[in-house]
Amino acid sequence: MLKPRKRKGLKEFYFSTNTSSMRVKQYQNNTNKASIYFYHKGLVKYVGVMLKGKMEVLTDQETKNMIWKTSDTMFYKKGVTDPDYCVLKFTATSGRYYCDLKTESFDIE
Repeated sequence: MLKPRKRKGLKEFYFSTNTSSMRVKQYQNNTNKASIYFYHKGLVKYVGVMLKGKMEVLTDQETKNMIWKTSDTMFYKKGVTDPDYCVLKFTATSGRYYCDLKTESFDIE
């Protein structure tokens, strides 16, 4: 998956994806539990953070319009109203930070 299109701090992240994708089907049918991971690999050290929470599949037009980019027509031929275009909204509840061989867990309110 590509990087988030929009975020609100460490709490909310918005991704664009295909409604027909395997992950979307999982979130719709089985569970909305999810995690996302970000990292930076420098020359000397590696830093990462895993966020745990829930993923929602959003298909309302207002949310789709919010993160739509003109270049998305390359993937969604019918544009922002394409039924195969949806938004995944991740809401974090906790996380784990890694740096210099140390980890620290934290909650997100």
